[in-house]
Amino acid sequence: MTELLPMATSFFPDPSTDTGLYILISLFYLVGAIGFVLSLKWMSDAKTARKGIFAGEIGFVLAIIGTLLLPVITTTGYIYIAVAMLIGAAIGVPLGLLVPMTAMPQRIALSHAFGALAAGLVGIAKYYDATPDINWFVMAVLGIEITLGALVFTGSLMAAGKLQEVKWLAQRPIVFPLQKTLNFAVLGLAVLMVVILAVDPSQVWAIPVIIVAGLAFGVLLIIPIGGADMPTVIALLNSYAGIAAALLGFVLENNLLIVAGALDGMSGLILSIIMCRAMNRSFRNVLFGAFGATEAEWSDQEAGSIRSASFDEAGDILKNSRLVVIVPGYGMAVAQAQHKVRELADTLEKEGVEVKYAIHPVAGRMPGHMNVLLAEANVPYEQLIDMEEINPEFPQVDVVLVLGANDVVNPAARHDQKSPIYGMPILDVDKAASVMVVKRSMRPGFAGVENELFFNEKTLMVFGDAKDVMGELITEISGNRDSINV
Repeated sequence: MTELLPMATSFFPDPSTDTGLYILISLFYLVGAIGFVLSLKWMSDAKTARKGIFAGEIGFVLAIIGTLLLPVITTTGYIYIAVAMLIGAAIGVPLGLLVPMTAMPQRIALSHAFGALAAGLVGIAKYYDATPDINWFVMAVLGIEITLGALVFTGSLMAAGKLQEVKWLAQRPIVFPLQKTLNFAVLGLAVLMVVILAVDPSQVWAIPVIIVAGLAFGVLLIIPIGGADMPTVIALLNSYAGIAAALLGFVLENNLLIVAGALDGMSGLILSIIMCRAMNRSFRNVLFGAFGATEAEWSDQEAGSIRSASFDEAGDILKNSRLVVIVPGYGMAVAQAQHKVRELADTLEKEGVEVKYAIHPVAGRMPGHMNVLLAEANVPYEQLIDMEEINPEFPQVDVVLVLGANDVVNPAARHDQKSPIYGMPILDVDKAASVMVVKRSMRPGFAGVENELFFNEKTLMVFGDAKDVMGELITEISGNRDSINV
């Protein structure tokens, strides 16, 4: 490997002449890498998630300290780094504090975008710094890394835009004739430029072509994918960004960057697989399944009649139930109603009603979204039941209270082969004795199709903001309204 990467050895101190510094930096990197591994391990369980975040933070601090100790950094370099860190902190701290949980997937997409941009820019700088003394292997790695960085940058921006529902970017698939052909042609152009540079690294003109092709492919890759698949796409782009970082680590001979990139790449890939399984989708279906979709195909459900319930009717039904299952969804997250939901559950339990929560793997915008929100409201973790465990119980449930969930409770997924959610595992709420759906309107979910559950004879619609509705139901069930009237 050293023969293939001769230009990168100057970054690290020479172990034969500066043994102490070499060992110190290596120790920082080793412990930092262990922190990253433990972070992923602990964050896979809600009980150890906080410890996992702390381990990751420690790993990043050690990685930064180790990097700042590299002898190649000059006094001027430290000044530039300090300025860059201040600018980054000025942007990152407000983002972390002000972005609501409902917009967290968009913020994650933006992090991927600028992380990929940073990796791509470093790769470009490395190419211009090393040319023409650069061998074919390094050039090929740099070419792939720059391409990935460019496509993840624009792709993540497009994904964030679709999730944010910006006016100029449709959530539904944007398709046009010969789209696949154009996509593969643009990607093929980037690959061709990488091959040309690997054969002759002095062809400087090819680098701008790679950058433009990568940026264009990122846009073309995302626009034909519907908004419902954006969380999966974000996880996949995260994987690409990790691969780009790992490739850059090989070029710079930075072992920690290789480890961090590999962990990021594999965790993103695994998360994508989990989400695809939760939706009964394949990568091919997510990336290319929406090609050729039309508006009619996305909303051909015939509307039926609905039944609505007043707050006092809904309160009486809940109060006189034996078992109530709450299904949280994106509407609960938007309304920030998780604390009111917990208060409603406490009120029902005082009336002798058993309360459980049914959690779909992709409810909200990302896996674990609902778990995090409910944990924030101190909902007992043992009351959160996964889809596989709760589905057999629905026939014995008196009332299912659906809070803003839509596609994950749509019975069309079981039988309507024309539906874009056909085959997706859902919560079998329609098998309960009664269903109450709290929504602000009859607007379709992220997949853009009508929900058959709303027209089910067992279903009562309770219209309003989830937080306000929860407050009204709490008042009705606890009897406070009667005491106020008296």
